[in-house]
Amino acid sequence: QVRLVESGGGLVQPGGSLRLSCAASGFTFSSYAMSWYRQPPGKERELVAAITSTGGGTNYADSVKGRFTISRDNAKNAVYLQMNSLKPEDTAVYYCKAQWIGAPIWGQGTQVTVSS
Repeated sequence: QVRLVESGGGLVQPGGSLRLSCAASGFTFSSYAMSWYRQPPGKERELVAAITSTGGGTNYADSVKGRFTISRDNAKNAVYLQMNSLKPEDTAVYYCKAQWIGAPIWGQGTQVTVSS
């Protein structure tokens, strides 16, 4: 069964850090580019960060550059998002996505809330 499962979300104070994980199964993970998206309350889903299939290339939304880092471990079929210096505007449901050929694969999302 093709599946992506996010974890690591939660409530954190402004300035804090969280590390999100996304575990993949049921497909050849190392062939897929991976990305993290987020959907703030009442807003559209937006791209946060992306990484190539080998991990050799990354890109980030301007709003998170210098604060977030995307990485992957193809041996563990996992992708990560290290989030530092979190701000209230980072509050959202975070989703991971796998993309190669055909329809993308989405996880179910994990809630991140940044609040004092």
